[in-house]
Amino acid sequence: MNLIIDAGNTFVKLAVFQGETIVFDVSVEKSKVEKQLLSIFEVYPKIDGVIVSSVGYLTKNDLDVIPKNVFLHELTPSSQVPFINKYGTPKSLGVDRIALVTAAYHLFQNSNVLVIDAGTCVTYDIITNMGEYLGGAIAPGINMRYNALHNQTSKLPLLEKDVVIDFIGNSTTTSIHSGVVNGLCAELEGVINQYNSRFKDLTVILTGGDTHFLSKTLKNTIFADSKFLLKGLNYLLAYNK
Repeated sequence: MNLIIDAGNTFVKLAVFQGETIVFDVSVEKSKVEKQLLSIFEVYPKIDGVIVSSVGYLTKNDLDVIPKNVFLHELTPSSQVPFINKYGTPKSLGVDRIALVTAAYHLFQNSNVLVIDAGTCVTYDIITNMGEYLGGAIAPGINMRYNALHNQTSKLPLLEKDVVIDFIGNSTTTSIHSGVVNGLCAELEGVINQYNSRFKDLTVILTGGDTHFLSKTLKNTIFADSKFLLKGLNYLLAYNK
C-alpha cells in the first residue's frame, strides 16, 4: 500500500492507495497533519511506501511519525520521471506539475494531453503523444482573482465564487462574478482552442479544487478528475522505488 502526501498552498491532501485504487483520502490543515498521519498508519499498517509532494511547507516533525521501515520519497525536480522533460528550466518545474504530467503520461499513453489544474493558480501543461512534456502556462486562480479585485481597489467588496446567471452584470456584485467566473471560463475555452489548433486529437483533463465548479460551465469536451494529481504521485512513488 502507498501513502500520498500532497502539501498545497492551503491544505494537505493525504491518500492511501491499494495498487491504483484510492481506499482513503482526506484534506486537512497543516497543523493537523501529524495527528492524521498517526491515525492513517494505525488503520493501514501495510503501508510500505510514502511520497511527499510539497508546494506548501511541511516541518520535519510532521514526517517524523512515518515509520523508519517505510520507503519515503520526497518529490523534487531531480526525481525520476517516465516522460521526456523538454521544459526550458527543468529545475524550476513545480512538483505539482510534474505529478500532473506523470498522470497524463500514465493514464493516456500515446495521446496529446492538456492538463488544467484549477486551484490556487490555474496551470496548463501539455504532453505530446511522443511522451514529450513541452510546458504550458500559469495564471491566477479563481479565488486569487476575487482577492485581487478587493485588495487592489478601495471600494470593491471581497466575494466568494458563485454561479454566473448572465454574463452582463447589473450590479457591482454580479459584475464582479461575471468578470471573475465568466472571464476565467472564457480564458479556459480560449486556451483549450489554442491547443486544439496545434495538437491533433487532444485530450483535456480538468483537475484541482475548482474542478466541479468550473466543469459545469465549460463547453469544450473535457475529463474532470479531482484526484488526477494523487494518481500521478502514486505512479511516481512506484517509479522511484
